[in-house]
Amino acid sequence: MKFSVLLSVYKKEKKQYFQQALESILNQTLLPSEIVVVKDGYLTTELNEVCLTYERKHSNLIRFVQLEKNQGLGTALRLGLNYCTYDIIARMDTDDIARSDRFEKQIREFEKDRNLAILGSAIEEFSTIPTVVNTIRNVPLLDQEIIEYAKKRNPFNHMTVMFRKKAVLSVGSYQPFYSNEDYYLWFRLLNKGYKAKNLSECLVSVRVDKNFFKRRGGVKYFFQEIKLQKIFYQSGFIDFFECMRNIIIRMIARVVPNIIRECLYKKYMRK
Repeated sequence: MKFSVLLSVYKKEKKQYFQQALESILNQTLLPSEIVVVKDGYLTTELNEVCLTYERKHSNLIRFVQLEKNQGLGTALRLGLNYCTYDIIARMDTDDIARSDRFEKQIREFEKDRNLAILGSAIEEFSTIPTVVNTIRNVPLLDQEIIEYAKKRNPFNHMTVMFRKKAVLSVGSYQPFYSNEDYYLWFRLLNKGYKAKNLSECLVSVRVDKNFFKRRGGVKYFFQEIKLQKIFYQSGFIDFFECMRNIIIRMIARVVPNIIRECLYKKYMRK
């Protein structure tokens, strides 16, 4: 089964991390049929050097798509999706590391179930050394569990997801939605009845830097979450009580000091 891998890179990424992400894709037990990398705005000289190196070495495999201005993740992925040739698409972030058998295990699931539209997995989180795991983020495994979980929290780890392009396009594809581009897309897929699944294994090692928890705070982040909860409620995906509960919990998580937010995440949202 042929499939594409879709990534988006922008100027603030680190050269070393970008290289490690690309190498983890190229060292899979099952190689993708193509890799589409969206350059979200103009990159640094170092990052462009990485792109040129891999483009020369793997010209038959890697395609780079240049955006004139930084558009944000939702728009970059929406545009990148149009350049993906195959219906099965794997997402990957440019600072994470895929386990060598990630694609083989995920493609096997799609081959077994033609109705499967989206498949993710658990993740391992690390700070500096990929083999030194700090925390694990587990996710619900089966379709109905995923739907119920989605009423409270994001049920997928975005960088682990593999999906059918036709299904994603049928619900409007990725759309700009600050820090919630993926959650908004999953909601639309689940709300339309598309079949979902997660694997219990950790198929991606995710880099969690010192700013990870800081980025999950602030008024802008909170107001975007209110907007998303309102969409959930108006669509009938959640009821009024669930909407209020979600907003209150998020308000607390976004306004507390960063050190407390980090403790809350590690105690209640990680293993």
